[in-house]
Amino acid sequence: MIKEENIVPRRVNRVALIGTGFVGSSYAFALLNQGVTEELVLIDLNKEKSEGDAMDLNHGLPFAPSPTNIWYGDYSDCRDADIVVICAGANQKPGETRLDLVEKNTKIFKNIVDQVMASGFDGIFLVATNPVDILTYAVWKYSGLPQERVIGSGTILDTARFRYLLGDYFQVDSRNVHGYIIGEHGDTELPVWSHADIAGKTIADWVKKKEQYKQEDLDQLFLNVRDAAYHIIERKGATYYGIAMGLVRLTKAILQNENSVLTVSAYLDGKYGQSDVYIGVPAIVNRKGIRDVIQLNLNEDELKKFTHSAEVLKKTMKPFFGND
Repeated sequence: MIKEENIVPRRVNRVALIGTGFVGSSYAFALLNQGVTEELVLIDLNKEKSEGDAMDLNHGLPFAPSPTNIWYGDYSDCRDADIVVICAGANQKPGETRLDLVEKNTKIFKNIVDQVMASGFDGIFLVATNPVDILTYAVWKYSGLPQERVIGSGTILDTARFRYLLGDYFQVDSRNVHGYIIGEHGDTELPVWSHADIAGKTIADWVKKKEQYKQEDLDQLFLNVRDAAYHIIERKGATYYGIAMGLVRLTKAILQNENSVLTVSAYLDGKYGQSDVYIGVPAIVNRKGIRDVIQLNLNEDELKKFTHSAEVLKKTMKPFFGND
């Protein structure tokens, strides 16, 4: 018989969510439904909103797959958090690009990160607020944490949109479609057609297979991926379900030490010919954060577009961080 004092208690995972707007509350709801963490603390300037969200989510616990302790709190609760997820900040308005939000959100983020770090936090940051690549860089700079422990949602949603639309076009389950959108999460992102495939057959091979498939359709398909946020914002004012599910996928990969390959905003230090920039690339994600950035063998056109995307990010960041 095992003595009770010899039983090592199972580690409890805590996620601290900062910002309970559309994205944040959707993330919390998806997180609860998938039973990913044991503790979830909601933090927002609007304390009544975060308290209301905590109450509402707790009322759904009898239907959840596993128990989750959910409460509204403050920055001191970040001290014991494994992951701090930042969804706070100014939202993208109709006609506004993600890069237009830089000045507003860097100021907001400095205040947030300073308070999180003052709590004694020593976990992993997940950043979802736009422009996500630049704000992920900002969190890394402001926090002083190692680069592998600051991760942006990057092109995880763009990649999901890409896979969904390709699956719809070829009438194949999107979970069996493999492909990546890389670069800035925004107007300069690009599809990696050279590595896109379904069941081991390249997309180019699928196009050759039947006359009904056309390259011009695929070119338009990518434009629909790139501009999806604009189309959704025009119709309902904001996007939040897709990115919330992408954030839950990332959270799960970290807490369960999955070593999963996901297209996140990761720090480049020489790979793809780029340095000192956070940008969307495939990376292996586990309990320690980003284990490794995967360098795809891009063709000449893809590498040119990726280089342009990185240069746009660096140019936009320069007034705020003095990048060369």
